[in-house]
Amino acid sequence: MIALTILKILEDGFLAAIAAIGFSSISNTPRRAYLCCGITAAVGHALRYILMSPDILGMNIIWASTIAAFVIGIVGVLLAPTVKCPAEVCLAPALLPMIPGMYAYRTVAALIGCLSAHGEADFDHYIYLLNYNGLTCLFIIIGMVVAVNIPVFMLKHIAFRATR
Repeated sequence: MIALTILKILEDGFLAAIAAIGFSSISNTPRRAYLCCGITAAVGHALRYILMSPDILGMNIIWASTIAAFVIGIVGVLLAPTVKCPAEVCLAPALLPMIPGMYAYRTVAALIGCLSAHGEADFDHYIYLLNYNGLTCLFIIIGMVVAVNIPVFMLKHIAFRATR
């Protein structure tokens, strides 16, 4: 059981690293920063998986994503000087695998459902889905954006000398 959980955590981190390297490759990131992007994404996404796993902590996706983004910020700032790139080069691709795409999709689907509802009960159901998914998506993104920037300003003596 424990070995299977560890394997799932490593798989989650590995797949996030592949996604981050893919995102960084299409955004004109220097090749020397690919490993930094991958490590940062793997650590953050695996941490979010651990925090959200019902067998371990069972945390809400909003808080888990916020904490993981904070850790991504710390790891990215600490690794940026080794690749001589600004921390943002490592941070942006690492956050992209954590974007809540299913919540955004369900928000749009609920909006379409609201617009095509034929009765008040259907409309109420779709407006509930619209609010739940839309607010969840919004708060995940806000939490990630705020949390990833905190280490950049906390560790500005490291973050702003990375390119020197």
